[in-house]
Amino acid sequence: MLRDEVWDEAVRAVRGDAHGLVSVRDDVLGRWSEAHRGYHDLRHLDEVVDALAELRDGAIDGAIEWASVVFAAWFHDAIYDITTAAENERRSAELARTALSANGIGIDVVGAVVALIEASEVHDVHETRGPQAVFHDADLWILAAPVERFDDYCADVRREYAAVPDEAYAQARAAILAPFFDREAVYRTAHARREWESAARSNLRRELSRLG
Repeated sequence: MLRDEVWDEAVRAVRGDAHGLVSVRDDVLGRWSEAHRGYHDLRHLDEVVDALAELRDGAIDGAIEWASVVFAAWFHDAIYDITTAAENERRSAELARTALSANGIGIDVVGAVVALIEASEVHDVHETRGPQAVFHDADLWILAAPVERFDDYCADVRREYAAVPDEAYAQARAAILAPFFDREAVYRTAHARREWESAARSNLRRELSRLG
């Protein structure tokens, strides 16, 4: 599975040993498998990893940058609690800092991973290549997914927030999605703008219309 392959590659790049961090990997996978998750589950992790691989050529320089975005992908929603949603990115970033630092990952890589995860809270990235741009676009790939998958994503997010009344949910969800639609471009990298932008705008338009 690509998810495991890129994890091993990232570990080799920063430690020289593909068998390291096994307990860390298993702990993170367990977190992504929690029963309360709807969209933010292992399928989302796999889709982000697939998107990273698609964006890698031409936007990532070297094994260390690649390792940083891979670790960021694995950790970015490792903590996902809708009751404290505003803290999820910060707590996931701190989990990454603690777990990676405790297992011999250098401060430069750990700092890059933490910064990538924290930036995912607002998705306000201006670079058009490099780890920030690639991680931003990969995390938002779902906006450009085929129609059936995009609609499943919308339903899965709604399921995560099933306790929220419909009107309040619609207002809050539209407030999250509308800024992406209002941007000059949803994506930052040249590849994503060329290959994903049109589909993302179509999907966002439909969902914003449904939210009313």
